[in-house]
Amino acid sequence: MTQNTVAAQAGRKPQKKSQFSGMSRALVRRETISAYLFLLPSLIFFVTFVVVPMFICLFYSFTEYGLGGVKGFAGLENYIKLFQDPVFHRGFLNTLLIVVVAVPCVTAFSLWVSSAIYKMHSISRSFFRCVFYLPVVTGSVAITVVWKWILNPYNGILNQVAGTTGFDWLGNPKTAIWFIILILFTTSIGQPIVLYVAALGNVDQSLIEAAQVDGATKLQVFWKIKWPQIMPTTLYVLVITTINSFQCFALIQLLTKGGPLNSTMTIMYQVYDTAYRLYDLGYACAIGVVLAVIIAIFSAIQFKVAKTD
Repeated sequence: MTQNTVAAQAGRKPQKKSQFSGMSRALVRRETISAYLFLLPSLIFFVTFVVVPMFICLFYSFTEYGLGGVKGFAGLENYIKLFQDPVFHRGFLNTLLIVVVAVPCVTAFSLWVSSAIYKMHSISRSFFRCVFYLPVVTGSVAITVVWKWILNPYNGILNQVAGTTGFDWLGNPKTAIWFIILILFTTSIGQPIVLYVAALGNVDQSLIEAAQVDGATKLQVFWKIKWPQIMPTTLYVLVITTINSFQCFALIQLLTKGGPLNSTMTIMYQVYDTAYRLYDLGYACAIGVVLAVIIAIFSAIQFKVAKTD
């Protein structure tokens, strides 16, 4: 009778298995250490350029920080001033309008386009993906130059087509914000389309065929089979698009600078304007902290709704 047999009869694990178990634990430990070593450069970068600046911004938001440096501790004065500031109120409403309009439109349009092209031949599918993704890799300055030409009051193609020569679309408080949303929409759909095409291509076709055999309609197939499988992609698209919409800055800086009459002022642009034009850095940090809290709240709501579904 062998040692392992005696150990098994005594209710104990064989010695070799314990050795293999110890070896496997050592292997897992080595792999874990290796993984953390590979992650270390990114972790150092994240802590240095994201986490540390966040705490610095939070600290300065409680100070009187101007062009000459920190003048003293302000307590909650910057935050009280913020909630009494009509410019911030207008910027918050404009930012909320951009988010409420742009995020659903970008998500719905991207899903609709992806549903139309993901079944195409690989060459046609790649062509459309490149076309829609092109604005993402194109510089903001180049896109702005094109849109400035389109919306030019005298030489712009839009006025020539509409027959409204001389009308300044970006200089009118009633139309400026809507063209900012339109331009943001055109530059935001590229990545969601690429992601949705990949997600729809990975949907289990056997489930779709079984549902079609059972007489399910296209809407039922999409809602009962495709939608649950692309839900993680949808959540990612919603969160990323929401964050990008809240942080809309480059288009406003290059096209309207928050005008006319603060009609395109956003929270993100007010942070820049307060810090680098008014040199009220403490107040700008307070606005940035409030913006971060708002984005966190919206993202948490989206994650909660996704888990509920």
